[in-house]
Amino acid sequence: MDLFFQSLLIICLGGFSALTLWRKFYLMKVASVLSIGAGCFLGLYDAMSKMIESGQYSAKLSYLNTYSLSFRVDELSAFFLVIIFAVSLLSAFYSFHYMEDSEKSLRTGVNYFFFSLLIASMALVVTADNMIAFMLSWEIMSLSSFFLVIYNYESGENRKAGYLYFVFSHVGAMFILAAFGLMYGHSGSFAFTANLAAIPESMKILIFILAFIGFGSKAGVFPFHIWLPHAHPAAPSHISALMSGIMIKTGIYGILRVYAILGHHSLACSIIVLSVGIVTGILGVVYALGQNDIKKLLAYSSVENIGIILIGIGLGMLGMASSNPVMAVLGFSGGLLHILNHSIFKSLLFMGAGMILHKTGTRSIDLLGGLLKKMKFTGTTFLIGSIAISGLPPFNGFVSEFFIYLGGFKGVGMDKMTFTMSLLSIISLAIIGGLALACFTRVLGIVFQGEPRSEAARNVNEDGISMIVPMLILAFFCLVIGVYPKMFILMAAKAMSSLNLGFSQAPLEPFIEITGNITCAASIFFAIFLVVLALRIFLYRNKTIGSSGTWGCGFTQPTPKMQYTGSSYAASILEFFKPFAPLHENHSAIKGVFPEKTGYNSHISDIAELHLNNAVVRPVLYLFDKLRWIQHGDIHLYIGYILLAIVLLLFFV
Repeated sequence: MDLFFQSLLIICLGGFSALTLWRKFYLMKVASVLSIGAGCFLGLYDAMSKMIESGQYSAKLSYLNTYSLSFRVDELSAFFLVIIFAVSLLSAFYSFHYMEDSEKSLRTGVNYFFFSLLIASMALVVTADNMIAFMLSWEIMSLSSFFLVIYNYESGENRKAGYLYFVFSHVGAMFILAAFGLMYGHSGSFAFTANLAAIPESMKILIFILAFIGFGSKAGVFPFHIWLPHAHPAAPSHISALMSGIMIKTGIYGILRVYAILGHHSLACSIIVLSVGIVTGILGVVYALGQNDIKKLLAYSSVENIGIILIGIGLGMLGMASSNPVMAVLGFSGGLLHILNHSIFKSLLFMGAGMILHKTGTRSIDLLGGLLKKMKFTGTTFLIGSIAISGLPPFNGFVSEFFIYLGGFKGVGMDKMTFTMSLLSIISLAIIGGLALACFTRVLGIVFQGEPRSEAARNVNEDGISMIVPMLILAFFCLVIGVYPKMFILMAAKAMSSLNLGFSQAPLEPFIEITGNITCAASIFFAIFLVVLALRIFLYRNKTIGSSGTWGCGFTQPTPKMQYTGSSYAASILEFFKPFAPLHENHSAIKGVFPEKTGYNSHISDIAELHLNNAVVRPVLYLFDKLRWIQHGDIHLYIGYILLAIVLLLFFV
């Protein structure tokens, strides 16, 4: 048995052990975390080895001598496997102290079971080599993540989030199945390696659009993202890190894999991907800026970063369509590297949010404040993640976005359509970067700075070493990739070689030199920083540092209520985007010389959720409600359904 499948077996054993040991809460957690962690470590080692060796490894399992489940690991699969196993390993250890409610012992055991299934199914999705294996793995991934989302099923809001995710997952799966059906109809084979050259060009575009909608629903592209800001707040934080950091990237993997299989480098496909990426990135960060729930904010930020990834991939496709290999390499490499970077800093941010929720019991930004004083590790790592996600040097988000920028600039001097799309991409990336910076300065300033706005924020601690260590490791890699990006760029370039782009050697040499310049600039920055820090320590070595109240702007008794709120901080920016993010305010007017106590509440609406909820979700739920009569509990009629299905199938087989 290959090492890859051994690792999946060990991971699944960790999930099954949780079901058998649920009565012994501590032992269950130890056994599950160690087994899942060991399997992930083994899988990470195997994926790194296969990526370095650049070989292709395949396995096949026949079913009734008719169908086969085949799996293959190439460079693209290995790249995604590295991300899957690395983040899952850290999420497993983070869960040890996060899942500490012994009264929910059975529920915790079930959570670990579906957690292990989710990891294994994601690994199988990115290695599936035929349609049957892919759809089976995809369905297991969707179902296991659904049960993880509804962990706190007592809450009606969480159940609604689970149902919403379930509907969008399976509507997306129908589009993927339709795309696969068209591919099978023309090739006569379920294999991804089948010859599709005979498919007409117009049919290839249709297949790509169907696949893009289906995979885009899982990735969270606009307007199919509306499940995402509901599912992430509902799920436990280590699951949110896994879903946002990895699972939504399986949608990106599917788009890339179908693009490679079809081998159709058309201008239409690149324009579709770029246009959707631009809209997704800008509106994602606008909606994030208007959120007061920290996990919902991070969920919308994931939508934004999916937009950035699609801009990179779209520029790569545009480079292929316009016969510009340098632009193609920069776009695809930047997009793939941003997949890795986003999995790191977004997992870090969700773990930081989980620590905040775990210690304060609230996700509301406006009830927090001053946490950096008592949660130094969480605050520092959250700061690093925020700088990285804003695309600022010297952290990893800057490097991938820099390569995407370069890809856009390589298309500026070409034909009108390439010029227009490249220019729009560059402008959009600049807008997204500015809004992301505003979004995360808002979070950092309100959550970690200032004075506590509630008792929950005032009485906090930072216990839980298994939660702190994964955050420190992720923050460390945010820095390492930002300062020494060469090896990671080469990883992305090697993954890109599986896309059948039509040129034998990626023209990366000039851009590897650029990474050397990034390393040099980052080294100079840190040298200056360390010198200034050393000078500060030396000059203040014998001085007494006092503390006093913050300047109250003329008020003798300032209170936390005088600080900026999340709504007031973002109000001027959201006003500009009001047509796309309608703001709803609820407050009573201030009247009289001595006005009575008043209140203020505001929220922005997601225009996609407003319209798709009516167009997709409600009709589907209405249909399911009308079909409830089928599930009536009479075993005789159930047997009749089975016999009727067999008789009908005999007419077609």
